[in-house]
Amino acid sequence: MRGSLTGTAITLAAGALLTAAMSTASASTATTSAPKVASPAPVLVDCQWQRDVRPTDFILACGDGNSRLSGLQWKQWGADGATATGVNMVNDCKPYCAAGHFRYYQVSVRLDRPQAWKKDPAVQHFTRMSLTYTDARPDGFQRVMTYPLWD
Repeated sequence: MRGSLTGTAITLAAGALLTAAMSTASASTATTSAPKVASPAPVLVDCQWQRDVRPTDFILACGDGNSRLSGLQWKQWGADGATATGVNMVNDCKPYCAAGHFRYYQVSVRLDRPQAWKKDPAVQHFTRMSLTYTDARPDGFQRVMTYPLWD
C-alpha cells in the first residue's frame, strides 16, 4: 500500500510539473508574438519644464508673459505633429510693457519636429511651433512665425 501511495504522489507531481512547463511555454510564445504597443504621442514642454498634451493655454514669452496662446482647440495630435486654432495674446508694450495692453490675434498653431526630451529621453517632445495669423497680426510680425521650443 505504501508503494502505491508513493507512486501516485510521484505521478501527480510529474503531471503538475508537466502542466506548469506547458503553461510557461505557451505564455512565453504569446508574449513574444503579441503586437507592440505604439509609443505615446509627443508632448509639449512649457516654461516650467512640465510636459502637456493638448493644453488650452501656453506661454510663449516665458520671461515676461507678454505673449501667450489661449483658447487652444486641438484638431490633431500625433507622432508627426499637432494642429490647433486659438488666440495669440500679445502685449503691445506701448508706451512700455508694464503700461501696455494685450491685443488678441486669431492663429492656427502647428507643432512638429518631435525629438527625445533631454530631461527624460524616453519621452518625445515637439521642438518647433509655427503660428499662422489668420487675420490681423502684431506690428513687425510675419503672417507665419516659427519658433524653436525649449528642451
